[in-house]
Amino acid sequence: MSSLRIAVIGAGLAGVSAASALREADHQVFLFDKSRGCGGRLSTKRTAVGGLDLGAQYFTARDTRFRHALQHWLDSGWVAEWTPRLYCCDATGLHESPDDQQRFVGLPGMSALPRQLLGDAVLTSQTRIAQLHRIDAEQWMLADDTGATYGPFDRVVVAVPAPQAIALLEPAPTLQQTLAQISMSPTWTLAVAFEQPLTTPVDACFVRGGPLDWISRNSSKPGRHGNDSWVAHSTPAWAADHLEASPESVAAHLLDALSDVLGIALAEPAFTYAHRWLLARPDETRNWGALAAPELGLYVCGDWCLDGRVENAWLSGQQTARTLV
Repeated sequence: MSSLRIAVIGAGLAGVSAASALREADHQVFLFDKSRGCGGRLSTKRTAVGGLDLGAQYFTARDTRFRHALQHWLDSGWVAEWTPRLYCCDATGLHESPDDQQRFVGLPGMSALPRQLLGDAVLTSQTRIAQLHRIDAEQWMLADDTGATYGPFDRVVVAVPAPQAIALLEPAPTLQQTLAQISMSPTWTLAVAFEQPLTTPVDACFVRGGPLDWISRNSSKPGRHGNDSWVAHSTPAWAADHLEASPESVAAHLLDALSDVLGIALAEPAFTYAHRWLLARPDETRNWGALAAPELGLYVCGDWCLDGRVENAWLSGQQTARTLV
């Protein structure tokens, strides 16, 4: 196949994975993302108290292909294993978790991995692609929400959450109907840092009850520097009930919940931040891998094509690249 001009809409891990594989196959790839950079839900916020992982907290590796790629990332210093003192908090209280699976994190933050995979690929950031236009039997133009256009492109890969992808796939009604089956839940994230380390043995905790679903001592991860920092994720149900709440009120509620889980009084934070993820995770597990309308030159990928894990975002992007090539 001769070199193609390919647009990838969405520079989260699925889009970056597809772009990386397509570039290795000698195609010209152009990425577009509404954010300031790449990574999507592999998000690390830079602050005066250090980098804070707001989205995915870690990833695991089960698939052979992913483990092979992971070994290269480990050797390159892009990621490292994280071995937290892991706990579970449920109706019986706070106790050590028997979960001993390997966990990995990006260095120095979760967003480092997609940045490394992106390399020197062309990324047009802070650009929200709103429409796809077929200009002839073979090529596409893209239009953003200001009316600016980009192209032409021989193929288009849509790598955004399913509810956002539906509007882009108007030229492919069958794909639209398939994506309409997907629902995704929200999450509120609390990031907080303290001048002095909290007096608790907990580095990470699965929470079973109350507004929180997960907490982690962000500063316990390899390569993190700065204050004693923590990240807490709400349950989807709590986030749905507080979807329009102010970040200040959310932070206050989740700080109280963090104190309850750890069983200690919290000092006045040196830093507090609350972030709302409207489309944090898919509600159901799928086994699609990726989707395509090859007769139109349209391809769709994302973690939601499987079960939402970081590993599956990468696998979905890889499958899209294989299908397209």
